[in-house]
Amino acid sequence: MEAPLAERIRPQKLEDYISQAHLVGENGSLTHQIAKGIVPSLIFWGPPGTGKTTLAQIIAQESKRPFYILSAINSGVKDIREVIEKAKQSGGLFTAKNPILFIDEIHRFSKSQQDSLLAAVEKGWITLIGATTENPSFEVIPALLSRCQVYVLNAFSKNDLENLLQRALTTDVFLKEKSISLKETEALLRLSGGDGRKLLNIFELVINASESDEIEITNDKVLHLVQKNTVLYDKTGEQHYDIVSAFIKSIRGSDPNGAVYWLARMIEGGEDVKFIARRMLILSSEDIGNANPTAFIMANNTFQAVSTIGYPESRIILSQCAVYLATSPKSNASYLAIGEAQKTVKLTGDLPVPIHLRNAPTKLMKELGYGDEYQYAHDYANNFSNQEFLPDAIVNTAFYVPGNNSRENGTRDFLKNRWKEKYGY
Repeated sequence: MEAPLAERIRPQKLEDYISQAHLVGENGSLTHQIAKGIVPSLIFWGPPGTGKTTLAQIIAQESKRPFYILSAINSGVKDIREVIEKAKQSGGLFTAKNPILFIDEIHRFSKSQQDSLLAAVEKGWITLIGATTENPSFEVIPALLSRCQVYVLNAFSKNDLENLLQRALTTDVFLKEKSISLKETEALLRLSGGDGRKLLNIFELVINASESDEIEITNDKVLHLVQKNTVLYDKTGEQHYDIVSAFIKSIRGSDPNGAVYWLARMIEGGEDVKFIARRMLILSSEDIGNANPTAFIMANNTFQAVSTIGYPESRIILSQCAVYLATSPKSNASYLAIGEAQKTVKLTGDLPVPIHLRNAPTKLMKELGYGDEYQYAHDYANNFSNQEFLPDAIVNTAFYVPGNNSRENGTRDFLKNRWKEKYGY
């Protein structure tokens, strides 16, 4: 059977690897380690189709090490131990030939499976390279995480994706036999979502749908063919991020019907319950916030509950939370506030803390007046004193602007009563 295009043009050398310049570019954090063949245990964290598996294979090849690969989906503790035994027999401890064990989707490994790797990593029988689309801080046990360096892989940029298409056209033996014109690429790039494998899958789908060897790629042709073959991408998990995006946007848009539909799509596809719950937890703060603070508590309790209760029962808990969030009043005021504050910090740098707000743990600091003019709010009427809490350079700057909902309208009145015209509330 003919291999997919993404597999046929998979790079074999570091110089042919596209994207992730921050890791493997000229001054990349991994470039010199790979060149020397001294590579620590790593975890690659990034979206699908960003080259995690390819980079692991290249590292093994460039450093001339034996390479073993396991998938967390269909491997158990027994499989791990078998590979570790093979690795112990094929390489010496902490030598240049120390075998590499690559584990795809390591976030799907249970605690016991991850525990079974600890001794091998600690004693140098293997160099572990794990790949995950999930935050390793949540999904990798601390003992294993502390023994690995975490490297973040980014979604492919527009330039990366265009380079990937050109490589396919110039290096693939099958495509070189055809006359292919890339008249329009916007639809290809947009549908890929920064996923290189998805881009090549869609591109190959369009090529194979043509009966002629002379093919012109247009946006209309790409969109028409992808819509007819949506199921293809569902089966391979390619719509993973598209569907969770639709789910979140349905909740943000206060549509419980859209929310439970996309939730059902994820449940039927076997999506990780914690992945779904984590997205709702983020949304509860980003999109609801102080319009209904209970939403965050609800989402956090949902995350805790589904972490201990699997399918099928957890679907009920997820549905309850999704409907609650969708029918809650919405506010992104806190989200916008921290964004504006971070923007100001980047523009103004490390502004000095006003002396009346400084801590004075030593005698010298007290003598210098640290904290002298601080007004303890509880000593004043209504537990409030009109004093300045921002550096001199940015006084009167309002980062938080309450949203237009019943709870935050009350917050606006509270702030206006306290601060009068100072922040424009």
